[in-house]
Amino acid sequence: MSGDLRARLRAALLAARRARDPVAAGALRTALAAIENAEAVAPPPRRADDGSGGSRIAGTAGPLGAGEAPRAELSEDEARAIVVAEVEERRAAAAGYEARGEAGRAARLRSEADVLAGQLA
Repeated sequence: MSGDLRARLRAALLAARRARDPVAAGALRTALAAIENAEAVAPPPRRADDGSGGSRIAGTAGPLGAGEAPRAELSEDEARAIVVAEVEERRAAAAGYEARGEAGRAARLRSEADVLAGQLA
């Protein structure tokens, strides 16, 4: 389970929000979202009529409770790999912005990468 890293990211997010640091808060929020997205389990294939006789609510894709699915549990190493990928992605994008002469955007991305890298230590 990715409890320790996730707990550190959440604590850092709370501190960043209290400090009104939008760069750190944004980076931490997206890293947490990336971990949560990786835990999502693909839903079973939909059939036109599953024959379950389950109650359907107008406008929904399935019977009651169909949206409740178990989530995968990531190991600490898997969660760490996701955050490392987020750091690398930001650094690569920063290099691209720097090459195009957009120093402001590059600096923001490097700051975000530094915030996330600090949580990996």
